[in-house]
Amino acid sequence: MFNRSRRSLIVSAAALSLFSLAPSPLASFVDDGPRDWPDGGPAKVAINVQASRLTSFDLRDRSHVRFGALEFRGGLMLSSSFKHFGGLSAFRINPDGKGFLALSDKGHWFSGEITYDGAAPSGLTKVEAAPMLLENGRTIGSRGWYDSESLARDGDTVYVGLERVHQILKFDFSRAGISSRGRTIPVPAQMTRLPANKGIESLVMAPTDSAQAGALVAISERGLDAKGNILGFLIGGPSPGQFMIRRTSGYDISDATVLRDHSLLLLERKFSLKDGIGVRIRRVPFDAIAPGAVIDGPTIFEADLGYEIDNFEGLDAFETPEGETVLTLISDDNFSFLQRTLLMQFTLISP
Repeated sequence: MFNRSRRSLIVSAAALSLFSLAPSPLASFVDDGPRDWPDGGPAKVAINVQASRLTSFDLRDRSHVRFGALEFRGGLMLSSSFKHFGGLSAFRINPDGKGFLALSDKGHWFSGEITYDGAAPSGLTKVEAAPMLLENGRTIGSRGWYDSESLARDGDTVYVGLERVHQILKFDFSRAGISSRGRTIPVPAQMTRLPANKGIESLVMAPTDSAQAGALVAISERGLDAKGNILGFLIGGPSPGQFMIRRTSGYDISDATVLRDHSLLLLERKFSLKDGIGVRIRRVPFDAIAPGAVIDGPTIFEADLGYEIDNFEGLDAFETPEGETVLTLISDDNFSFLQRTLLMQFTLISP
């Protein structure tokens, strides 16, 4: 989630460079889908989402496909006349690489399927939107809650982190899917003391064959310990507690995903007048996570405004039938006309 100064920085930089290069998402598309919730109030609704394909990631050399340990497969710029579409802050993809679940930082669900042309994503279909509901059936916004920034799935159980109010909601999707109602779960006291706009930004489930099996792992955007490390929490599982992730080069954490080999991939971003705007992915060993541990790992991908980047806040992975690991990144446009909703896919090349 941006604070006001960060948003001003990216808008200024974008106006000068990146976004002026983007094709218009509405050039040849007529969206006759709904513009708002049904007349009876917020409820699940099918919407149309247009996708403009992005065939290169490097704006300076469009033949360039390898970026660190990643190889570009393709991307989409997404738009919709449904006024609540956007602000996507978390994303989880099904093992088949098609079905997805996403949420916006305004407390809205989006689900659907990604379509493909060969290995490259070509569009979204069967997209539905729904408001996020509390146990009493009212929207989370009715309680003054928003900033839904993080998402984890454990089968039909879905967890959502609310950054500013330091709460985690638990949903059972087995019957009602995105129309399900959520309830709060207990969280560590230290988590409730995180800065309001630097709280929990990522949720992942511990692998079932790991020492922390059963734990929900919550990672802050930039809640820091006395040594400047980013705070994370093991919630539930065999050894609940606090751990740290070494913060380097001014990057903050915006999402994470766990691979089959127990690599924890950290999606990170930075915004500063000194260092500019950037996005990177670090690879750290999930099995090093334990109460009191400080974890770190190498950068496997890094990009700046010379590439097709935006405010990337979502990261997930799936494996193809051929055994390739595919990473999907999605961006939060902050509902700004100067920013974009991008969905980008890469193959992870390094073992």
